[in-house]
Amino acid sequence: MRKNNLKTVALFGGSFDPPHIGHESIVKEILKLKLVDEVVVMPTYLNPFKSKFYAPSSLRLKWLKEIFKPYKNVKIDSYEIDLKRKVASIESVHHLLKKYQKIYLVIGADNLESLSKWYKYDELKELVTFVVATRDNIKVPTNFIKLKVEEDISSTSLRKYIDKSKLSTISSDEITKFYKENNDK
Repeated sequence: MRKNNLKTVALFGGSFDPPHIGHESIVKEILKLKLVDEVVVMPTYLNPFKSKFYAPSSLRLKWLKEIFKPYKNVKIDSYEIDLKRKVASIESVHHLLKKYQKIYLVIGADNLESLSKWYKYDELKELVTFVVATRDNIKVPTNFIKLKVEEDISSTSLRKYIDKSKLSTISSDEITKFYKENNDK
């Protein structure tokens, strides 16, 4: 029986708490690489390296769907949110391998230092090709595909000091309102 997984995909996962223009820039740069047929943006229910989230997963999912609706080759996948628990990247990759032939896994350069500590890293590195988005002037080793991203922004700093100019205009009012009302809760 022949598998119907003919496409190449870039998996871009994260908390997206909140989603911001840096996330959008990463997706735009991935699409420019012409390596993939689609980008799958997959928000976490709860990041495996964190103990809490600020915006509920349903709200982060809604914002991502609104922000990326205009993008032709971008899909928002609720797989991790639907499981309502922390999900390791390897599990999401296995989920996508049912539909796609090749997976590029997009990570931020700030994850490079801890990458070898990720759950089942040795298996993960055999299943995916890593694409590393530049961040904070962190050097990206030459054995990774480097994604040059010019936005210097983090969700952590945005939660503390919400800056509407760093948010997608599509959902900026709602995102700003949420984080102003729920700051430090």
